[in-house]
Amino acid sequence: MTAKKRYIELLCPARDYRAAIAAVDCGADALYIGAEGFGARRAATNSTADIARVVDYAHLYGVRVYVTLNTILYESELKEAEALARELIAVGVDALIVQDMAYREMNLPVELHASTQVCNMTPEGAKFLEESGFTRVILERALSLEEIKAIRKATTVDLECFVHGAICVGHSGRCYLSRSQSSRSGNRGECSQPCRLTYDLVTEHGEKLISGKHLLSVKDFDLSARIGEMIDAGVMSFKIEGRLKDDNYIKNIVSYYRKAIDEALKTRPDCERLSVGESEVEFTPDPKKSFTRDGGEYMYSGKRPGVASFNTPKAVGEYVGSVAVVGKRDIRVVTREVLNAGDGLCFIAGDGIIGTNINRVEGNTIEPNRMEGIKAGMEIYRNYDHRFTQSVERSRTRRTIAVECSLDITQTSITAKFTDIEGNTAEVSRSVELEEAKNAEKMIAVAEEQMTKCGDTIFRTTKVEVRGGEWFVTAKALAEVRREALALLASKRAEQSIPHDIRTDAGTAQYPERRLSPQHNVVNSLSRQFYKRHGVEHIVEGLDSWATTRGERVMESSYCIRREIGECLKKGTKIRDRLFIEHGRHKYLLDFDCVNCRMSLIDSTQQFK
Repeated sequence: MTAKKRYIELLCPARDYRAAIAAVDCGADALYIGAEGFGARRAATNSTADIARVVDYAHLYGVRVYVTLNTILYESELKEAEALARELIAVGVDALIVQDMAYREMNLPVELHASTQVCNMTPEGAKFLEESGFTRVILERALSLEEIKAIRKATTVDLECFVHGAICVGHSGRCYLSRSQSSRSGNRGECSQPCRLTYDLVTEHGEKLISGKHLLSVKDFDLSARIGEMIDAGVMSFKIEGRLKDDNYIKNIVSYYRKAIDEALKTRPDCERLSVGESEVEFTPDPKKSFTRDGGEYMYSGKRPGVASFNTPKAVGEYVGSVAVVGKRDIRVVTREVLNAGDGLCFIAGDGIIGTNINRVEGNTIEPNRMEGIKAGMEIYRNYDHRFTQSVERSRTRRTIAVECSLDITQTSITAKFTDIEGNTAEVSRSVELEEAKNAEKMIAVAEEQMTKCGDTIFRTTKVEVRGGEWFVTAKALAEVRREALALLASKRAEQSIPHDIRTDAGTAQYPERRLSPQHNVVNSLSRQFYKRHGVEHIVEGLDSWATTRGERVMESSYCIRREIGECLKKGTKIRDRLFIEHGRHKYLLDFDCVNCRMSLIDSTQQFK
């Protein structure tokens, strides 16, 4: 019995139409994009008309388009949210990524993907979502490979994992740190990123242990070296973070992961990529050249220290060398890299970071735009490679679908038939009166050359078979039938339907918990109805709707400050006092769950005003 094919997807972000086209051209199998409202990135919204344009282009290659409607919904927004969802379905989107269970109650004729904002971390939770009609579960970034395997073992639902980009230090959907400091909430698409601010670490007695450090700022993700084992663990969708990133970031990172996934698929004959078409880029992708906070693997191999970046929340870039000699207007550096005018550099020594651009380069001597604070011995990182960025910007990216052509020439007709790699065909015939060719071999060569040309179409002809070379046809006539046939084939591809797995909720699955806390984000009647149908007995209104978060748990995290500074309670510590972090007037108690190896933040601001 032949094993069922597994389809593997590279899922890429799209801030807008331009970014979407760039992602498709560079090899995306699917896109996720924000609509006009109700998405977790308020700065990345698109009209339904623009999303329709994205769908039209993406579907030519079999690329799926998923729309993020992943904020929680208040009662007054339910009708508007449902109307928007149905508008998006009408223009052909392939799935909606949602957090609020109200969407499950709307009987929408579309795939629903459970956003990472649902805080998908357990086999029981993933199994429940599968049994409740979700087509896909998007896993929390903090899971280890073993935890992913455990979820796969308990389910058959599609599993999607983030593999590159920024990491939320708090478990997704269970963080209210932004809401505790302002009216802006991550669950409403307006996170102010207070996790990237500086904090002091203090004891309950007021002793300051660490001052002015980015204690909650964790490094970015890069699991590109783990693609193969993640496929083997049952992951089918590999997600790049970055709906706020620019086109150059999209081109570089998508191209890089396209190569990584294709390489993994070569040794896994039971797996196949989800979309079609070969991407051509004129630069060598390198993730170190795009925005990254020193990409690491976070908790992929288990809970560990070394995942935070206390000195800066910014991207310092790639290490390039060190400062040897400091002059009045220039410096001499030790480096094996080629530095260029326009590059952006970061100089690091101890806890100090200085950023500047290069004005001039002469051998190993560079003239920075600013000299203040630069000292001999400082490490140098490049966070902007001017020449690489230019090469990406100027690079022509193109994605083409392989086709084969058969051309039949008779005395009275020309018939061209093109067949793409998925078996779609387009045939065009012309009635003509032809004369015999003086040189049949030359005529066949001319015909092959003409039928191979594809111009700016989405196609690339890989094979041409010519029959009837004894009849003479002008190059113009051949070009006309070729253009018409390829246009017809493109129309057929645009009209072909993409298979979907739209599921319903039988209502028989039992939610793993009987009581929902404020951190379960239930703030509307439809969401309450959903959970009640699934056995939940008591629901506390979601924390985002509360007037204040004081005294409440505002973050739960697999990251632990104690572990990070070498003061783990399980492994022995000199610090036994309760610990707090402070930023301005805001203060949070650090609550350590050593059994589950998690840290929580309790908003303690009121007690210490």
